[in-house]
Order: sequence, then structure tokens, then C-alpha cells
Amino acid sequence: MRVLIADDHGVVRGGLRLLLERQADMEVVAEAADGAEAVEVALRERPDVCVLDVSMPKLTGLQAAREIRAQLPDAGVLVLSMHDDERYVLEALTAGAGGYVLKREADTRLVEAVRAVHRGEPFLTSAVERSLLRDWLADPDARTAGEPLTPREQEVLKLIAEAHTNREIAEVLHLSEKTVESHRGNLLRKLGMRDRVELVRYAIRRGLVEP
Repeated sequence: MRVLIADDHGVVRGGLRLLLERQADMEVVAEAADGAEAVEVALRERPDVCVLDVSMPKLTGLQAAREIRAQLPDAGVLVLSMHDDERYVLEALTAGAGGYVLKREADTRLVEAVRAVHRGEPFLTSAVERSLLRDWLADPDARTAGEPLTPREQEVLKLIAEAHTNREIAEVLHLSEKTVESHRGNLLRKLGMRDRVELVRYAIRRGLVEP
């Protein structure tokens, strides 16, 4: 199977590549250093499975997963994360990921997870997370409850918090600058905030960017 690896740390990408390419049935066809690049590379290379780190610049792994699944519905997505937190697990599933593996377990569980996702089987690394999956599948309304922002607004918010200009945001998301400015205004209005500083604080609390 053809695999894409996306992580903003080159050492991590190298370690994951070595681990996967030891397997006779796997080939790492591409790497990406941020979420936006992951989407571009996935569309170009059309891998069978995309392994995406949660915390990346430009687009998070969850945002990249959503974009990839929307445009390549046959591609499997596996999320790698440092966060053993049900909120991240549920957001990954909502974004279309088929698996969620903690980075500290990658050396023992990653290969198994990639194969499961490629077969179309959900893969989570604990009984608690499997229970979360059952609950999530049983209650579709719970998937978006309490989230005031659309996926696109979350993408714009992350890029604003990373100090990208409207022009840069427009280039990353393939939007017009006027549309980005409209999203910026909607974010302030929806969240009841006055300026970029408050948006940055909100993005940090939501886990879209690191402090």
C-alpha cells in the first residue's frame, strides 16, 4: 500500500518512514511538513493511507484530514497524536479519520493501525476510545454539538493565530482575500471578540495552535 506521512518534525517523519518501509506491503510515497502541504501532496500522489500528525502549521492534521477525505474519499486517514483526550479523538473521527494512534504507541501500534485503516476498519488504541467510537456512531448529533465555527472558519482562525496575512491565508486555502476578510469578520462576530489577540487566545484554548 502507498502511504503519505505528514509531521512538522523531520526526525519524526524519518522514524515513521523507517518503521513503515520495513514492511513488505508498504511504501512511503511522500512526506509533508505541514497540513496544507499534506493536502496538496495527497491530491497529487493519491496515497492509500495518509498518516497525519494532529499539531502541524497552516492546517492541523484534523483539518487536513477533512480536506483529504472530501477530495479523496477512497484514501484512508490515520491520525497520530500526543493527546490522550476524548475531544481530539472525536474531532478526528468527525474529520473522517479511520484511526487514532498515540505517538508514544507508534513504535508498537502504527503498522497494525495503517493496515486496519487500509482495510476500512476503525483503529483506536484503547478500550475507552473504542467505547467513544461506539457512542459517536450511535449519536450523529453529538458530533457537532457545541462547536460554533464551521470547518472553514476553524481553518481561517488557525492561520490568523499563526500570524498569516489575509493574502497568505487566501493562498493556503485557495480563497479570495475578500472571502478571507469576510471570514475574519464572522469569527469576531460569532465569538463576540474585538481583535486578533482574542482570536489567538481562543485558538490556543481550542488546541488549534500551541502557545
